[in-house]
Amino acid sequence: MTPDQIEEKLKLIDAIEQVRTKNNVNWMNILRVALKADPDSTLALVREINTKDNEISELFAKLGEPV
Repeated sequence: MTPDQIEEKLKLIDAIEQVRTKNNVNWMNILRVALKADPDSTLALVREINTKDNEISELFAKLGEPV
């Protein structure tokens, strides 16, 4: 990749980061509504999400390991 192409990709990453930041607020608002409506089911889902997030983190760690 050329330096200009890398710079364009970095700008895209910045744009994605800005949108994701705003979208995370939406996800937290959904979580608040769900917790009020059905706390037990919501917390069970949060635990499952956390388990899957940990699996993803482990896979990313393996991806980053030297070959």
